[in-house]
Amino acid sequence: MSVLLVCLNSCKFNYSFTGASISPKIKTISVQYFPNYAPLVNAQLSQIFTQALKDKFTSQTNLSFVDKNGDIQFEGQITDYSNQPTAIQGNQTAAQNRLTITIKVKYTNTQEDKLSFETSFTKYLDYPSTKSFPSVESDLVTQIVSQMVQDIFNKAVVNW
Repeated sequence: MSVLLVCLNSCKFNYSFTGASISPKIKTISVQYFPNYAPLVNAQLSQIFTQALKDKFTSQTNLSFVDKNGDIQFEGQITDYSNQPTAIQGNQTAAQNRLTITIKVKYTNTQEDKLSFETSFTKYLDYPSTKSFPSVESDLVTQIVSQMVQDIFNKAVVNW
């Protein structure tokens, strides 16, 4: 039993039930506002995404938030928000439409630079063309942002 306690106390990373492995040296996180530079702009997307990223780390880690210069830092921008037909039927009408969101993320790990990254994350969802975009937009955005935030969380602290 004492061998197990020694091993647990000397581990390099703190593990959680979420799969996150964060160095004990990392105590703080900062998430900057993600401005929307997409050609088609959803006026609420920047706030929705930024808050969802903060909420993910609040609920899944014990890190403290700071306004800037956290031990780990997120910044970036929304680069694409598009709604396009995807499945064209024989009569040249769309059977499906697709909402696509791309967000460029810069993740800085000040304690272990090799874990830092800068990459774009893209997610999309299809919806039937029988539904109007305004009637499904909010739900689609919520689902896409949730999936995207999970991917960013995994890449940053689950090390997949």
